[in-house]
Amino acid sequence: MTSTPVRLAEDPALAATTLLVIDFEATTPAGHRPQPVEVAALAVRHVPGRGPQPTGWSYQTLIRPPAFAPVTSMMTRTTGIRPEDVADARTVDQVLAELDATAPAGPLLLVAQHAPVEASLLYDHRAHCPRLASTALLDTRLLAKALHPDLPGYGLDALITGFGLPRPADRHRALADCEVTALLLRRLLTDAARCSSYTSLADLVAVAGRPAKSSAADQHALF
Repeated sequence: MTSTPVRLAEDPALAATTLLVIDFEATTPAGHRPQPVEVAALAVRHVPGRGPQPTGWSYQTLIRPPAFAPVTSMMTRTTGIRPEDVADARTVDQVLAELDATAPAGPLLLVAQHAPVEASLLYDHRAHCPRLASTALLDTRLLAKALHPDLPGYGLDALITGFGLPRPADRHRALADCEVTALLLRRLLTDAARCSSYTSLADLVAVAGRPAKSSAADQHALF
């Protein structure tokens, strides 16, 4: 008697976990670590038969950087964010405390394109966002490499082009980048579901996961 193959789309852990796509825009002053000027997050849940779907929960806000890390003209050209846009914004610690408190309850896995950037920024402010800073991440860049090893590039722009995804008009703004990363995630999970090597969320994390720099016991089950 043969057993029915396990399918990724039917994995209970995948269905039970909120996939929280997160993105920062940051300035990098000489001699200092990157300092966020904007953050956004977008919640996605896997729906059997439909794949990953936005839950309707999202978050976006500008952040006032410290005086030693002003918004530069180069950042303005790239993102459209101007110094006056962030002059009256809240500090990163205030913003991340709010995001940490309002993020969806229950099992959580962060998703980011080139996740070490987000992991480091959360770790730098872990005292104010302990839950997010201790949550593991799924890196769409690594997942794309695992599923499509012959692509010419794995930056977000290259993946947008390679998969024919719609390029946001405000690319390099945090929420727009979250939205297109969520579309990328949907494409990658669809591709993974067609591959017998990936039958669970744990399989995806094994090839494309990034452990949180601040680890927490309740996240270990995702690995």
